[in-house]
Amino acid sequence: MSATVGAETASSSADTSERSVLLLWMIFTGLSVFAVVLLWRYGLLHLMIISDRTYISSVIAVLYIVTCFHCFWRTRAIAHEGEVARRCRAILSVPGGARGLDEDARALPGGLVTDHIRSLAQKARAQAAGRIDQTLLLRSLADRLRGSNGFGAFVSDTLMKLGLLGTIIGFIIMLAPIATLDAADKVAMKSSMGLMSDGMAVAMYTTLAGLIGSILVKIQYYMLDAATQRVFSDAVMLTETHVTPALERHLGTPA
Repeated sequence: MSATVGAETASSSADTSERSVLLLWMIFTGLSVFAVVLLWRYGLLHLMIISDRTYISSVIAVLYIVTCFHCFWRTRAIAHEGEVARRCRAILSVPGGARGLDEDARALPGGLVTDHIRSLAQKARAQAAGRIDQTLLLRSLADRLRGSNGFGAFVSDTLMKLGLLGTIIGFIIMLAPIATLDAADKVAMKSSMGLMSDGMAVAMYTTLAGLIGSILVKIQYYMLDAATQRVFSDAVMLTETHVTPALERHLGTPA
């Protein structure tokens, strides 16, 4: 009875942990959407779109939206792995839970953490006796948990460079009329001032869009990396305190 209650409590804790990871991402995204709605309401986004003749700001916005969907997908995957790790702990921590390591750990829920536990069990069966070293397997688990999280750093750097590219193009547009500027020709002077104003708008808007997009992407993937690290730490604690001791006891049992 107590084991069942413990398993239900751990499952509830897992669900809460999963929701907390996704909730943090949704709160941040909700605030970002609210800011975008305000900017659109006051016409600032429309002004940016029509002022940026290079459309670099629009490209930055589209790339940011795609990155948000990728971050949500990765956050959902990490939240699931956190739930798997806690369910595995609930199964293995009860009396007799070590039997869950038999038959390729079929009693455990599917996931990367469970795959790591299965690999440990296979390694334990392959070696005759001795302490189980899971260093290399943990490195593999860390790489698999990180997955495509590095995409965030790539996009953040790309958004920054797109903003700088827009700055350079804007200054080129702004300075181009100066070479042919004739102070005596008022019509040409007025046209040149218009081109210079357009160039400055391109430079400022693209730089602003690139900086804001880069910062927001970094914040999202910082939260994702922190969640990934927590899941990996949970997996290490689980295997070191429940899995490897049980497997080593099994190896030490005489046939």
